[in-house]
Amino acid sequence: MMRLRGLELPAGAVFAPMAGLTDAACRHLMAEHGAAWTVSEMVSAKALTFGDKKSLALARDTLDGGPRGPYAVQLFGAEPETLAAAIGVLRAHGVNFDILDINMGCPAPKITGSGAGSKLLLDPDLCGRMVAAARAALGADTPLTVKMRLGWDADHVTGPAVAKTCAANGADLLAVHGRTREQMYAPPVDAAGIAAVKQAVDIPVLANGDITAPEDALALLAATGCDGVMIGRGALGDPWLFGRVNAALAGAPIPPPPTLAQRMAALREQVYHMCEDKGEWAAMPQARAHAMHYMKGLRGAAALRRYCLMLEHFADVDRLIDTVYRCQE
Repeated sequence: MMRLRGLELPAGAVFAPMAGLTDAACRHLMAEHGAAWTVSEMVSAKALTFGDKKSLALARDTLDGGPRGPYAVQLFGAEPETLAAAIGVLRAHGVNFDILDINMGCPAPKITGSGAGSKLLLDPDLCGRMVAAARAALGADTPLTVKMRLGWDADHVTGPAVAKTCAANGADLLAVHGRTREQMYAPPVDAAGIAAVKQAVDIPVLANGDITAPEDALALLAATGCDGVMIGRGALGDPWLFGRVNAALAGAPIPPPPTLAQRMAALREQVYHMCEDKGEWAAMPQARAHAMHYMKGLRGAAALRRYCLMLEHFADVDRLIDTVYRCQE
């Protein structure tokens, strides 16, 4: 177990936020398979203060009547006062969340161009003021976390300095992706860089990046001294990864891989809940990316991924699954 302020959190790997991918259906699926907690797609603090309904809807987790497992809302922005106001908007509109997370890691140009995401890492003082503003708006009881990278580029590896100021201003936990913004998602994660962040603070730190198997999680923890791991892309199409990693962390036997039938049932369930939650017209374009991840390692995977790009209606998912089975015969 991990305690953040008054919140008791289950042991195990945490599911990382990913824009355009970690909607309610995806988060609930990961929680069902053992994710300790899940995080929303990033939500614009400024858009919330402007009354944007889409941003407010993005922050809600109402699938099946409410959040399943501990749930964090992630906000992005570059203005402390706007961040504080956005938290007020969430509370005023009854958005239920257990944890508030600040995005200091997104490398996308449309985010960094506004000074948000990983651009914040160039200004540790501003990072501290962002955390202080969020802490004041949240009050003393709600856990506050930060998702960050090691720095902006090789000349600005500010991770330890940012970590220190975030912890000093009220952050309860840091999740560190082991690359700079310049590195995007390659080369392999810098375990030593994550370790330097961990050594700079006394609060819990989660190591993030390139975890696709239990041994990856164990190796990253051993190399960094971190308190846990956060898994993102590795779990897409493979929610069972959480069960395998959690077993490894607990020193228990590793569960067997899922059967083909289990994989296809999970795909169908996930897309079904996406359609139920946001409507077929909005869900199916997003479902294509998720479906492609379920094709990993299958016979004829390249052709099956092309098939995934043609999904337009929920009924197409059943036709895709039929094709998958035929390709494996």
